[in-house]
Amino acid sequence: MKKLFFIINPVAGRGMYKQGLGESLYTLYSAGYEPTLRFTSRAGEAVELAQLSAGYDLVCCLGGDGTLSEVTSGLMALKPEQRPPIGYFPLGTANDVATTLKLPKNDPAAVARRIAEGSPMAWDVGVFGGDRYFTYVAAFGAFTDVSYETPQQSKQALGHLAYLLEGMNRLPKLPHYRTRVEMDGEVVEGDYIFGGVTNSTSVAGLVKLDPDMVALDDGEFEVALVKYPATLADLNALVSQAVSKNFNGEMMSIRKARTIRFTFADPVPFTRDGEPGGVHTDVKIENAHSAVRIIV
Repeated sequence: MKKLFFIINPVAGRGMYKQGLGESLYTLYSAGYEPTLRFTSRAGEAVELAQLSAGYDLVCCLGGDGTLSEVTSGLMALKPEQRPPIGYFPLGTANDVATTLKLPKNDPAAVARRIAEGSPMAWDVGVFGGDRYFTYVAAFGAFTDVSYETPQQSKQALGHLAYLLEGMNRLPKLPHYRTRVEMDGEVVEGDYIFGGVTNSTSVAGLVKLDPDMVALDDGEFEVALVKYPATLADLNALVSQAVSKNFNGEMMSIRKARTIRFTFADPVPFTRDGEPGGVHTDVKIENAHSAVRIIV
């Protein structure tokens, strides 16, 4: 029998782990995996548990994108040859990674069948500030708190940028940050309301990128920058870009880069994989190429 280390977040998805868990375990057992189950009881515990998976043939995690992020961080503490492939059972709200990988959401039994029949693919991991990690996004700006801290019915902001920026009366309320961005030697500076480094076709369940534009194992991230619309002309240009999905314009751009450095005039709060990422004036983000493997 192959050895399976299974990490379960019992509070993810309002305790939905109970639905289909037994069938999932039977499916994996029938596929030749002998499972060891561990449940998390606090934030950050999945990081510690994942470090216990060295020597296992597979590590599975059941929870939201935050749980997957913690497991990935734990694996990054191991030597590359010690990191087992990941099987991800997505529960929760945004489920951006599940969207990117086209995994069944909130359906553990269906995911177990996929894992039993699937094969591992390489996945780039983000190194944030040298000692922290993310699986699909590190971001700052106007939409990060909207995306992750408001009720589900309100999570429409970044996907409907034109609606968010519908009038000039909103502009004074939008936080904006004087920022220097270095991307593989290229330098841009501006007043930005959003900046994000992503490895996903879906961010916060709101931003949708063309799958042909995103490769999860190419050693590069997508870097999205949205400028502050200081004038009505800027606002019109930004809305036009948002509606037409023009990601190479004056007000909104998406570039590819392996190493990114943000420098701010004032401290700026970040999010990493939907969780608070600290407040920073200088952040370096690097791509750990094909650092982990995930079953698809």
